[in-house]
Amino acid sequence: MKRLFDLLFAILLSLIFLFPCLLIALAIRITSPGPVLYWSDRVGRKNVIFRMPKFRTMRIDTPAVATHLLGDPDRYLTPIGSFLRRSSLDELPQLWSILKGDMSFVGPRPALFNQYDLIEHRTHHRVDTLLPGLTGWAQINGRDELNIQEKVKFDAEYLRLQSMLFDLKILLWTLLRVVRRDGVSH
Repeated sequence: MKRLFDLLFAILLSLIFLFPCLLIALAIRITSPGPVLYWSDRVGRKNVIFRMPKFRTMRIDTPAVATHLLGDPDRYLTPIGSFLRRSSLDELPQLWSILKGDMSFVGPRPALFNQYDLIEHRTHHRVDTLLPGLTGWAQINGRDELNIQEKVKFDAEYLRLQSMLFDLKILLWTLLRVVRRDGVSH
């Protein structure tokens, strides 16, 4: 049931956001050298690495680490990068990962391949058995403000409580948080 929902909703959103995605791609191309999409190696179900696309918000010389580990992340942003991150529009290409089956709409956010401590904690709590999500329980409970232990606590709680109704609530709360820009790093 969850996979069918993911497929149908991803197709619908892909059609709705096709034109805005083309405009975003054009804006990125005009304002910054380099590719429109940034493909990052992420950790999926059972710790299998997959390639996840995002609209590129950082310069091409940015180190491949989590944003909070950069000394001054703002200096790496492209001219429209801050807007794309605050609005979460940089996440739209992840619909491709949902269509492919690498991700779901709801699940733990996929860790970067080099976030070893997060991967280890998630594996210990069996969170690695879940498909990563575009949004998740940890996302709506703090997003970038949570430390690793707190994220994994929410991810493990989602593992125990997951249901279609819970997923729909998380999607609704995510929409509200994105509109209010709660807990969004820039």
